[in-house]
Amino acid sequence: MPPLDNLQHEIDQRVNDIQSNHPNWLCRKGCDGCCKRLADIPKITSAEWQRLEQGLARLPKPILTMIKSRFDVMALDTDRPLTCPMLDRSIGACRVYNYRPIACRTYGFYVQRDKGLYCHDIEVEVSEGRLDQVLWGHQDSVERRLKALGDSLEMTEWFSQSKTLHDLIDFNPR
Repeated sequence: MPPLDNLQHEIDQRVNDIQSNHPNWLCRKGCDGCCKRLADIPKITSAEWQRLEQGLARLPKPILTMIKSRFDVMALDTDRPLTCPMLDRSIGACRVYNYRPIACRTYGFYVQRDKGLYCHDIEVEVSEGRLDQVLWGHQDSVERRLKALGDSLEMTEWFSQSKTLHDLIDFNPR
């Protein structure tokens, strides 16, 4: 199994375990707080981009064109937080959910000891003792494994360099 597939499988397993043991887990379709509060433009590896690009290429042209516009705005936006260009704001879910990067898969289920949980709603659940039995994933371990897959670029850079997506929406790359 390719390294990214192996990592994704392990993450999906942990997420499923947590959700099955906590049926009211906050992270689910419609909970898009993390998608609306990006601290910076996410960086992803080439392997993650290849998977994401496949998902984006399956979208209808008008949706892909809209996402391209959002990526263009994101690339120039200096205000924080940012909103993910792939978020379907009407339903609070990712338009390419099955193809999303590792950071999106781990958010709310993995932590970094020195950085906390970040999701205010989950932090409240933890502080009130409702998530005492959760076996959190260790985000630093995930980051090390991703780094072994090669260098990362910001998603806006990957998108701007994608001949596949540019051909689908009929515009010239920068």
